[in-house]
Amino acid sequence: MTTRNELPIIYVQGNHLEIGQQIGESMRPQIQHSVENAKILLQKAYDQLQLTWDGASIQARKYMLFAEEHLPQYVEELHGISEGAGVDYNDICIVNAMEGVTSDALHLTKCSSIAVNQSRTANGNVLVAHNEDWTPEDESDVYLVHAKPEKEPPFLAMSYGGLLPNIGFNAHGIAQACDSVYPEDGRIGIPRILYSRAVLAAKTPADAIRSILVPQRAAGYNHLIVHESGELYNIEVSARQFGMIYGEDGYLVHTNFYLDPVMRSIENEPDELISARVRYYRALRLLKQTSKHTVKTLQEIQKDHVNYPDSICNHGIDKNVLNSEKTIMAMVIDLTTHQMHATWGSPCKNNYTTYQLNA
Repeated sequence: MTTRNELPIIYVQGNHLEIGQQIGESMRPQIQHSVENAKILLQKAYDQLQLTWDGASIQARKYMLFAEEHLPQYVEELHGISEGAGVDYNDICIVNAMEGVTSDALHLTKCSSIAVNQSRTANGNVLVAHNEDWTPEDESDVYLVHAKPEKEPPFLAMSYGGLLPNIGFNAHGIAQACDSVYPEDGRIGIPRILYSRAVLAAKTPADAIRSILVPQRAAGYNHLIVHESGELYNIEVSARQFGMIYGEDGYLVHTNFYLDPVMRSIENEPDELISARVRYYRALRLLKQTSKHTVKTLQEIQKDHVNYPDSICNHGIDKNVLNSEKTIMAMVIDLTTHQMHATWGSPCKNNYTTYQLNA
């Protein structure tokens, strides 16, 4: 395991194009590296996907047409990232539409998200925890974005490479954590990362949910939506359907399989999602063992290795390039204090650093 220092953080502001340009300029090596990683991934997976980079570019442009119609402001951010990083815009589109372009053959199944409200915390704060699991090659490209858009609330969120930031929280007290899920009704439409980016502009939980359920979406994540008032929602999404789970007991847990009965009926190959299920029940048990949580108790859950290699703290390296993944960063958001406690790489090995959202 690699020991890492503090996550790099960049401060950006302005209109959407300017924000994208500043991200691109600040993180140019990481963005260029992530594009090269994506090209290598498709090359290695050609026998399984039968997809070249040129073919992926053609497919990505189809997805971006829907984004340009419904969410043009975030397409502007992608243009800015392209310009600032000196990377072809089509390559940035592929990276941001990768899950759709590959028809979710990147069956990565190990992200974990947890939330507790004031009824379940020792100090009455509202907390959100997320382990971000992805391909290990992208770990070096992770960073945080502290943004002040002109017409949207300030936010603090994570990203890596050329992806739009989407997992984090904003100054209106809205937090979002995303977990990949695998429905059977995927289609060409708005890439899920673009409408997930829109959640960071929400003023209320209802605004956040409307952003998630945008028409013509290509597929969906589970979106754990939390408000500083203590409202907790899992919004399980596919291209055409959704389920909503409310945290009426003061806590929610989610991994990478559907919990809503209707959504379970459209899950693609659920027998492949065993790791997601054991992590869910392990996290749920650990959460229930403590009556009053703190940032530290949630961090301990994030470091858990029971069921290894299918553990919450993920070090799984698979010989199949489409299944190889690890925890590349972990965060605990305190919505009451507007702070993010984040670690770069494996949470069991690296220290957490506190970052403040300044509105």
